Amino acid sequence: MTLIEVEPGVRVFIQDLGTPSTRPPVVLVPGFGMTHEAWDRQVRVLCAAGHRVIAIDQRGHGRSDKPLTGYDAQGLSDDLMAVLDALGVERCSLVGWSFGGQVAFRTAAAAPNRVHRLVLVGSNAVRASRSEAFPFGAPPGPTIAAMVDLETRDRFAARRTTIAGGFGTEPSPALVDWMVAQSLQMPSWAAVACYRSMLSADLVDDLPAVTMPVLQVIGEDDPVHSARGARWLAEHLADTRLLAIPACGHYPMFEAPAALDEHLLEFLAD
Repeated sequence: MTLIEVEPGVRVFIQDLGTPSTRPPVVLVPGFGMTHEAWDRQVRVLCAAGHRVIAIDQRGHGRSDKPLTGYDAQGLSDDLMAVLDALGVERCSLVGWSFGGQVAFRTAAAAPNRVHRLVLVGSNAVRASRSEAFPFGAPPGPTIAAMVDLETRDRFAARRTTIAGGFGTEPSPALVDWMVAQSLQMPSWAAVACYRSMLSADLVDDLPAVTMPVLQVIGEDDPVHSARGARWLAEHLADTRLLAIPACGHYPMFEAPAALDEHLLEFLAD
């Protein structure tokens, strides 16, 4: 575990485990407010299968530094590329969940020679809100305004409401409490910036550049990134397979971990 400087004065925390092999390392990018710890089970499973696994805390999250700026999708992608460069990783399999899926997608489009395979978990990747080209999700303007208003008035209620609303079935109180505690490591300025970035980013124009094999894992009952949006994305990607998990919301790693593990291992072993 270490901190890597991605720009002067800004360091990103990474967890680097497993045995180096001829296969590209697996890099795990968590979603809004979450840290590398969200991937605990997948790190264990992937390492046991012989993979080197690198999990990161994006800037503003977890143990990473929390500057006032740099939270747009391109900036976070630049952070990720700086981590790969610092670790000497020329090529990786990239796994992004939710907002982390947008960052992973931007990275795959910007540097396709660096991404062997791409996995999108609970993410429509190109957008997290509705547009003329992507007619899924809520409109960005009112959604951003509502989320920023709640965050600035009561960040504790904002985080709990956002997290609890993402499940497809009733979660355990202990899990929600843990996720809220993880999320509250992110300060309000980073949260507001990430809300704006997540809901206003438009990566539709990146679609032609993403030609590597892609695995999409979405919950059929995901209220954040819809299964309909995931199917639209699948129709526009060059090489993809889509796993839609029944009775699952936005958190496959918690709601359907066995299915996620199985398909991750199969996809990365091909």
